Amino acid sequence: MPSRSARTAAEFLPDTRDLDGLADAASGCKGCDLYLDATQTVFGSGSAGAEMMLVGEQPGDQEDKAGAPFVGPAGKLLDKALVQAGIEREQVYVTNAVKHFKFTLPERGKRRIHKTPGRTEVVACRPWLLAELDAVRPDVLVLMGATAAQSLLGSTFRLTAHRGEALRLPPLEGIDIAPGVAVTVHPSSVLRGPPEDRQQAFDALVSDLRFAAGLRAYPR
Repeated sequence: MPSRSARTAAEFLPDTRDLDGLADAASGCKGCDLYLDATQTVFGSGSAGAEMMLVGEQPGDQEDKAGAPFVGPAGKLLDKALVQAGIEREQVYVTNAVKHFKFTLPERGKRRIHKTPGRTEVVACRPWLLAELDAVRPDVLVLMGATAAQSLLGSTFRLTAHRGEALRLPPLEGIDIAPGVAVTVHPSSVLRGPPEDRQQAFDALVSDLRFAAGLRAYPR
């Protein structure tokens, strides 16, 4: 019998690559312990025919309550950045490397504080991300933040060293896709930065998205 720490979402993955079917199955996922405290699974959102796929870290407090990705402050900033980068929102599929909100509670107050997912949780949730990739098969993949980048490019990948580069995915289990890959910061990092630096950080995010929009899938 595998231990709880050895379990992954693979146990809950259906045979279908229909996004609605995947989302339904993910709602019952217990591949790691994050489901115990989260309100609900937050699966990806967008069309299966999306040309670009954006991957963040995990849902936040508002996403956990709404059951949809990128609907909080970081999502609003991302929407603004997409507009400025000339990317149509309906051409984008958005999701996260981890599908449940990980948080801590302060000693006083009820506000849930975001906590970065551990490597075990990222690996446990990876089957859902791979299934989404297989379902959407985007021309361009944008990994936002270190957690998202390392979930697909390896635990030693350093995002800051590769911004502005056209990257490729390593071989993935059972998936024959070769999107153009770009990395950038997570929109939430722009909001957390010093007020005097936010415009520059936002402009850099827009630049990264604009660069990604110019990428194309590699021949398979």
